[in-house]
Amino acid sequence: MTSFGERIRAATATHGQLCVGIDPHAHLLAEWGMDASAAGAREFGLRVVEAAAGRVGVVKPQVSFFECYGSAGFAALETVMAAARAAGLLVIADAKRGDIGTTMDAYAQAWLTPGSPLEADALTVNPFLGTGALEGTFELAERAAKGVFVLAATSNPDALTVQRAQLTSGETVSNAIVREVSARNARVTPEGQWASLGVVVGATVDWTDAGLRAFSPVAPILGPGFGHQGAEPHDLRARFGDLAVAVIASESRSILTAGPDRLAARISERALLYRGD
Repeated sequence: MTSFGERIRAATATHGQLCVGIDPHAHLLAEWGMDASAAGAREFGLRVVEAAAGRVGVVKPQVSFFECYGSAGFAALETVMAAARAAGLLVIADAKRGDIGTTMDAYAQAWLTPGSPLEADALTVNPFLGTGALEGTFELAERAAKGVFVLAATSNPDALTVQRAQLTSGETVSNAIVREVSARNARVTPEGQWASLGVVVGATVDWTDAGLRAFSPVAPILGPGFGHQGAEPHDLRARFGDLAVAVIASESRSILTAGPDRLAARISERALLYRGD
């Protein structure tokens, strides 16, 4: 069974580093001529999947925009994610789950268990109850060849107080998270392969300001903030240095505002900018 790290590595080598967000905001649904409902979110998501298939390797549904419609919204999300995976796309469920003990384990089972209704290829998680609380999630991901993206350094100003705080060792909370994830990766990742436990680092984050340092083995970095939020493909090397090759560059609004008729063309245009050839 091929690990998630190696699957994401292959996907980016084939299609480039662009990840298309599936974010059915109410205003986007209206612009697309769809109702702000579970049915609208389902149709929106399926159109994004159809346009993305073959043009990029990764999509990232934002769970909240489906969850807001209750059980019908979750049913819509299940349909969209299943369609994406059937189309050969890797699916990162952007759910940012975080808890302790069996509660966190249950979240992991919901999103990372093969055959579960909400099965994704990877899940975003919140480590601010301690990375140790995620150990069960990491173990399940490893057994199922799934991925996990651990929030480390986000670009929203409200996060700075916690994420840039310095521990008694002198390192920032953000770097401690990256270090702990990297240390676990080093124990289980075969030499020469990409690790399957990744981190989330905003594309507009200043690594020096955040106290971040390079890490090994190579692991995928989910980089929100490209496109509408200001970062561009030519910024990859400047912002991520030698780790730029492992960045999954997430764009949502910059692509989705093209509308359903221009969506495939916009994805092709943006994807080309993230290809190395």
